[in-house]
Amino acid sequence: MVKHCIVFFIFLYINTTIGQSVTKTVIAKPGDGIYSLLRDNDIALSYLDEFIKLNKTKLTSDNKLILGKTYALPIIKKDSVTNLKTIKLDSISIKPEVKREISLFGKDYSTVVIENDTLKNAVYYLISGHGGPDPGAITTYKSKLISEDEYAYDVTLRLARKLISRGAKVYIIIQDKNDGIRDQRILEVDYDEVSYPNNKIPRSQKLRLQQRTNAVNNLYLKHKGAYQRLIVTHVDSRSISKNIDVFFYHHKNSENGKRLAEHIHTSFTEKYAKHQPNRVYSGTVSSRSGLYLIKNTLPAMVYIELGNIKNKKDQKRILNYENREALANWIYNGLLIDYQDHN
Repeated sequence: MVKHCIVFFIFLYINTTIGQSVTKTVIAKPGDGIYSLLRDNDIALSYLDEFIKLNKTKLTSDNKLILGKTYALPIIKKDSVTNLKTIKLDSISIKPEVKREISLFGKDYSTVVIENDTLKNAVYYLISGHGGPDPGAITTYKSKLISEDEYAYDVTLRLARKLISRGAKVYIIIQDKNDGIRDQRILEVDYDEVSYPNNKIPRSQKLRLQQRTNAVNNLYLKHKGAYQRLIVTHVDSRSISKNIDVFFYHHKNSENGKRLAEHIHTSFTEKYAKHQPNRVYSGTVSSRSGLYLIKNTLPAMVYIELGNIKNKKDQKRILNYENREALANWIYNGLLIDYQDHN
């Protein structure tokens, strides 16, 4: 704990007109939603209800924005102050920066600054597809072999780092002790991944799926009663000509899983509208209960396909590390909305 003795002047103005403050307005643009509108204007999501109350006559029946309409933003409440005076601050306590060292993220990303505790009561299980003896979908890029498991893993690590920096408890189920987060385009294929906590991944597909399912379910029972979510990431393999957008599966009987998938889908829809306004995002949300992990894991979950590894356009999405970082950020945004909506 660092302490300082500081004397300085602060000008505190009489504030008797808070209720008369000028209301700021914004015009809804393509891709805007209430959540994104509040975030883009640095307004906490706790003001959601107030926004709806202010603009009820301009929203659709399900509280969606209407393109081109002007919306009033909530006024952020501030404490009233009453006079002008000199303040002496004696022995101010400055909270030191909290950091965690996580070697799994690699030497360039191992230091994680805990920025806040927004997700301190949330537990996440992250599974990147395949791993160990099974690299998943494979193809070549400039005569180099690339595989599904390496790129899904990199996005998963980036997502884990983001969640941990917001105070969440995160279990990375598939782990590679020596890869870490990598900024290269070509991620070298290896076969040394293990399953949480440090189990060799079997060759049998059924045993592999049972192994990671058991790991998640055992942890889920340990944290019973907490907000818990499972995120599974894959990279699809289709014909070279098939360009696909990121899409999402959930269990057909899980309302929480469906809501989770929809929140992440909304995040992607908003980001595509903002960063690629001339392109229509065609990613979908649907149920698919036949997949082993969807059918047998206990937490509410979303199964994400990041793209087609064989398609040249989709390769740009996963080969560029900045795009992998963006994928992790957009997934995180959806997870944050889901957590805040749940609470």
